[in-house]
Amino acid sequence: MSWLVALVCLLSLSAQAAWNNPYPRGWVHENTLFSAFSAPPKTLDPVKAYNSNEMVFLGNIVEPPLQYHYLKRPYQLEPLILTEMPTSSYDAATNTTSYRLHLRDDIAYAPHVAFGANKRFVTASDLAYAITRMADRTNGSPILDMMLPLIVGMSDCVKQFDALAKTNTWRDYRNRQPSGVEIIDEHTLMIRIHGVYPPFVYWLAMPFFAPIPWEVDQYYAQPGMREKNQSWSWLPIGTGAYYLSENNPNRRMVLQRNPNFHADFYPSEASPDLPNNVLDDAGKRLPMVDRVVYALEKEAVPYWAKFLQGYYDASGVSSEVFDQAIQLDAQGKLSLTPVMQEKGMQLLSSVATSLSYLGFNMLDPLIGQENPNAKYLRQAISIAIDYEEDIAIFLNGRGLVAQGPIPPGISGASEDCNPITHQLNGTQCVRRSLLEAKTLMAKAGYPDGLDPKTGKALVLYYDTVSTGADDKAQLDWMRKQFAKLGIQLVIRATDYNRFQEKMRAGNAQIFTWGWNADYPDAENFLFLLVGSNAKVETGGENASNYHNKQFDALYAQIARLPDTAERRALIAKAVSIVREDAPWVFGLFPQNVSLFHGWVHNVYPNLMANNTLKYRRIDVEKREQAQALWNQPVLWPFGFIGVSIIGLLLMLWLPPYRKRNEL
Repeated sequence: MSWLVALVCLLSLSAQAAWNNPYPRGWVHENTLFSAFSAPPKTLDPVKAYNSNEMVFLGNIVEPPLQYHYLKRPYQLEPLILTEMPTSSYDAATNTTSYRLHLRDDIAYAPHVAFGANKRFVTASDLAYAITRMADRTNGSPILDMMLPLIVGMSDCVKQFDALAKTNTWRDYRNRQPSGVEIIDEHTLMIRIHGVYPPFVYWLAMPFFAPIPWEVDQYYAQPGMREKNQSWSWLPIGTGAYYLSENNPNRRMVLQRNPNFHADFYPSEASPDLPNNVLDDAGKRLPMVDRVVYALEKEAVPYWAKFLQGYYDASGVSSEVFDQAIQLDAQGKLSLTPVMQEKGMQLLSSVATSLSYLGFNMLDPLIGQENPNAKYLRQAISIAIDYEEDIAIFLNGRGLVAQGPIPPGISGASEDCNPITHQLNGTQCVRRSLLEAKTLMAKAGYPDGLDPKTGKALVLYYDTVSTGADDKAQLDWMRKQFAKLGIQLVIRATDYNRFQEKMRAGNAQIFTWGWNADYPDAENFLFLLVGSNAKVETGGENASNYHNKQFDALYAQIARLPDTAERRALIAKAVSIVREDAPWVFGLFPQNVSLFHGWVHNVYPNLMANNTLKYRRIDVEKREQAQALWNQPVLWPFGFIGVSIIGLLLMLWLPPYRKRNEL
């Protein structure tokens, strides 16, 4: 009878949830969103975190002064923890611009032991504390060098902290802020910057400027706290819609609704190009989901399988499963396959505000700016590398060939063809012929790709991070692109740390690099080519070490102007200079493709916002129904095994039974 009892128990459990559901039973029926991550965040410290896999968590835990409106395009800033947008005023006498920030009085941090039983509200001194903490190099803020020439007094503040002994004792940053950061009253902060720099407000929408409570900072600085994983990197505290209730980067990360979250509501306005149902939840209190669970999934295929079972609410689309999920029409537009449509999937697709490019080290004697004819060599290579083919083969058509350094959707983006690499054919930009590229090779001094010094094929070096077998095809393809011009491309692969060292020392010749927009402004991409940001000289983000005085002068004007027709004209001039000099092969703008189940609501592409989880809504009942339908237990093996066991027992039992009866 015990096997019968076990079978009844199993059937009872199946009535409550699918047998193969990987989550704790309490979560299955609750208002929980399930997702995954492939790489653990290195740090969740607001002053340090910069990578996208860190912002997934941190952006929903801490709140900077501003945020991007979820439903307005082009991207538009709005107050988050402020009562209004910062007001600015320019002082010609000191050549400074002041930004006045006025805090809401209802913004409270999530509960933390450092606050005791008290509800701790944000003050202007918390904002000042965050900026001052950024000025201490021991905290390793990646944007400090960007802020040094901007915030008045930042340099002096950095020097003061540099002079302090490096100890593990707590550094109290209260009342030690830069001279340009002034606490007016409990809810008002003034920030002064040098000159005029309109993009500064975009930085106020990033976690670097999220308020920091000194009590928690002091608590984490106590001896032994780091060993207990009590630190900003491991357990950030903020005012966002969620707090981190579980941090197990080798298994699971869990965000829980912040019980102290301030009043926040779903938007009641949206851009007309978004779907008609975009405002169905207008005015509803946020957040709408109580818990967000991220499971570690290192491999794309298992992630996809669990997504199809309904155990993940969203999924990216890897190359391995692309044909199963996505189909292309005659115009190359992405749509769902019939199988995905039957499952009620939602397709979310948008061109990323990101750029992937092939860079030339402009300090290199052969291919760089020391050689005046090398420009023609770089232009020839720019034509020969067929990124249209690259997108088709390796990205399943998910991307756009870049005609300049600025992605679509950002003011100043290049909407015309790059005349160096493409020409207009009707309404299409068509890549120039290989014959034109070979003509440029001859002009550069390498007819038919031959090096006049050796009489053999010109040898160039492509520096890259060590790659596995999956990337071999991509590297072979790249060799073939150079071979079109008679160039022998030598791959120099190394580990990531060694590659970074080569880049900092200027020892790489040709390399692949990329950039994700920090904010939706052309300046955020043009600064990657400014001489003062050269990586070898200053450690900046100009990885090509490109210098052009005319470009630098235009950039200086662009950086100080608001978004006007005059500014866009200057951007066009700057882009034309870069096209001609060709320090980059502009490469491609990747296209993001994600799938969401039909029970997930309010999913719209917003590539700037980091705090989008609060807008999501889950239909738990619909999800449970789908999980039950897609994960029907196969019970016949249990019946077969049971019958077999009974048969075996009968076979063993009947002979002795008959013998006893015969006696």
